[in-house]
Amino acid sequence: MRLLRAKLFELERRRQEEKKAAIGGEYQAIEWGSQIRSYVFHPYSLVKDHRTNYEVGNVQAVMDGEIDGFISAWLRQSMAKQGLTINE
Repeated sequence: MRLLRAKLFELERRRQEEKKAAIGGEYQAIEWGSQIRSYVFHPYSLVKDHRTNYEVGNVQAVMDGEIDGFISAWLRQSMAKQGLTINE
């Protein structure tokens, strides 16, 4: 009975780890050159998302919270990786 309980516990632990990994997504090392976004204020204005290559020329709008374009680009890329199509 103890052996059966140990096997069931291990099975449940693995299932929980897989579920946690699926929710967590991809992780990258936090180091130089692994940034998600670049903000250029001078001499020109540009915000670029390096994951999706989405760019916006209005830095102040992004700093004020207008990030819908970045979210949309990421969702499109995520759906494309899964083989899904987007109907607009």
